[in-house]
Amino acid sequence: MNLLLTGAWAQAKENIKELEDLGHSVVFMQYEKDELPCEYDWVEGVVCNGLFLHHQIEKFTNLRYIQLTSAGFDRVPMDYVKANNIEIHNARGVYSAPMAEFAISGVLQLYKQVEFFRENQRNHVWEKHRGLLELTDKNVLVVGCGSVGNECAKRFRAFDCNVYGVDLYPREDESYKAIYPLDELNNAIQLADIIVLTLPLNEQTKYLINEEKFSLMKQGAVLVNIARGAVVDTDSLLENIDKLGGAVLDVFEEEPLSETSPLWDKQNIILTPHNSFVGEGNGERLNTNILNELGRASNA
Repeated sequence: MNLLLTGAWAQAKENIKELEDLGHSVVFMQYEKDELPCEYDWVEGVVCNGLFLHHQIEKFTNLRYIQLTSAGFDRVPMDYVKANNIEIHNARGVYSAPMAEFAISGVLQLYKQVEFFRENQRNHVWEKHRGLLELTDKNVLVVGCGSVGNECAKRFRAFDCNVYGVDLYPREDESYKAIYPLDELNNAIQLADIIVLTLPLNEQTKYLINEEKFSLMKQGAVLVNIARGAVVDTDSLLENIDKLGGAVLDVFEEEPLSETSPLWDKQNIILTPHNSFVGEGNGERLNTNILNELGRASNA
């Protein structure tokens, strides 16, 4: 297969020889917005992230294989991919562990009042806080029971939480007490002390967490969004944030987040710059993922 690799795969250059040994012809471009180092019709397969934000997919007339370095498919014109029977793979499982750890960390920071103690430490103040919460026996709702959601479920279970899921494709899974279909989200969300969003962004899930969902949430519930920003209606979040026990937000409708956004100044929001996926094991997991998939493709 004629393969175009981009710098979205940090170790791409280190693996060119192995890909060539598998029988692939390889060209490399560092930046996806740049001019292609080959003709569009030469390309049969790509390893990329946002390549099709800068180059129309229709120009790749012989494209039959896409390997993404991201877990999400929202930067790819999926209708075109499906209509043209293009094989596509994401980085499933690569970022799940650090994202799940991030979700746990964020909730614990809120429950254990880390900011309160950090501020007192800075000011050399010795003051107890009597409002710390436990994860034990809390009801956790994971919305989106894929790879990331499953890793979140396993970790919350380790803290003796009651973990439930909501997914387009409900199933029995030992990591959850139950997984409900998406159309039962309204019922499930009312019972949750912690809601963790790990689902993909599409037409069905855009603004899934809106004014209606916030009105159903428990007083003091914590919302964690490590999915995509537009899964949550930001205006509704701002209107309801004082009702919540807090929010852990790693993704936003517009990124980078505007300096004037009122989210920055909310005391019960932990805000990070789309950073939850970072972990030292990502490179090795991504290499294994890509090479395994391309190995199968070379034998097809």
